[in-house]
Amino acid sequence: MIENHKIRPAKVIGPLGEPLTIDSLPPPDTTRWVVRRKAEVVAAVNGGLLSVDDVCQRYNLSAEEFASWQRAVDRSGMPGLRVTRIQHYKSLYERQQRKY
Repeated sequence: MIENHKIRPAKVIGPLGEPLTIDSLPPPDTTRWVVRRKAEVVAAVNGGLLSVDDVCQRYNLSAEEFASWQRAVDRSGMPGLRVTRIQHYKSLYERQQRKY
């Protein structure tokens, strides 16, 4: 019987254009989440290096918290991940959505 295992890439392109591997991701015990680290984890999931479940377990994150990182990157790129700017980018995004 052939088992269907999802094939994952050995590396993906990170948010700054550098190659990311499992070993180059932030360590599992990371507690200080700067913009670059969040963006690397989002890029790893988007590229198929890790699943959302893997990331949540590895970094002790809730699915909602990780989803908020993904939304921030989708809406505003890396600057949207800055904690001090979340409200600014959120209101900017909401204003843009009202125009359409």
